[in-house]
Amino acid sequence: MRLINRIPSRAVRPLLIVLPFLVVLAAYSIASEIRLSANPADKILPAPSTIIATAERLMTEGDKRSGRILFWHDTAVSLRRLAIGTGLAALTGLVFGLLIGLIPYARTTLNGFVAFASMIPPLALLPILFIVFGLGELSKIMLIYIGITPFLIRDLASRTAEIPHEQIVKAQTLGASTRVIALRVALPQLLPRLLQAVRLALGPAWLFLIAAEAIASDLGLGYRIFLVRRYLAMDIILTYVLWITALAFLLDTALRWLSRRAFPWAGDAL
Repeated sequence: MRLINRIPSRAVRPLLIVLPFLVVLAAYSIASEIRLSANPADKILPAPSTIIATAERLMTEGDKRSGRILFWHDTAVSLRRLAIGTGLAALTGLVFGLLIGLIPYARTTLNGFVAFASMIPPLALLPILFIVFGLGELSKIMLIYIGITPFLIRDLASRTAEIPHEQIVKAQTLGASTRVIALRVALPQLLPRLLQAVRLALGPAWLFLIAAEAIASDLGLGYRIFLVRRYLAMDIILTYVLWITALAFLLDTALRWLSRRAFPWAGDAL
C-alpha cells in the first residue's frame, strides 16, 4: 500500500501526537545538560527542573512590595487587552464583512480601501498610536484592533460572497427585505466562519499584544518578559513563553469547541 493511503490506527495516533513534543524536550534537555556540565552557572539553557521550580514559584509567591502574585496579575491584564481588542475587531469584521459581501454599493466603496488598509504593517503604526492615544490601555488595544480587523473583514466578506445566489433570489421572491436577508440568510452562515477567522487571527493578535506591552507598559506578560531579559533570567522568560503558548492553545481549543457545539451543521469547515 502506498504511504499516502496509510492512516494511523487509534492506538498509534496518541503516540504520533506526543512524539514531536518528546523530541523537542529531549533535544532541549541534552543541550541544557551539555552547557551546564561545561559551566554550571550558565543561564542560557536552564535545566527543565529549574524551569518547573521557577514556574511553581512565580505562580504561588506574591511580590514583596505589593503582595500580589504578579504572574496571575500579568495574565489577567494581558487577557483583558486581548479580549477587548479581538472582540471589537470581530464585531467590526462581521458588520463590514456583511456589508461588503452583500451590498454592491458598499463593496464598490469599501473593498479597495480595506484591501489597501490590510497592507499597512500594524507594528509600523505603533509610534503613531502611542502619540495619539498615549501610553495607556487604549493604544495597546488599538494596535490589536487595527492589526486584525482588515483580515477579518476581507475573510468574512469573501465568505458572504460565496453564499449561493439562489438563496438570495429565493428570499427576495418570498418578499424578504435587504435587512431580513442579511440577518436571516447571510448572518447564520457567517457566524461559524467568524469563529474560525477569530481563531486564525489570535496568533497575530498575541504578537501585537506582546509587542505593545514590551515597548510601553508596566504590567502584562510581554512587559514581564522584556523586563527580566536584562538579568538573563531565561528560566522566567521560558516560563512566560510556555504559559503564553498554553493560553493561546487553550483559547483556540475553546473556540473550536464552541464552533462545533453551536454550529454542528458547518461540519469540516470548523
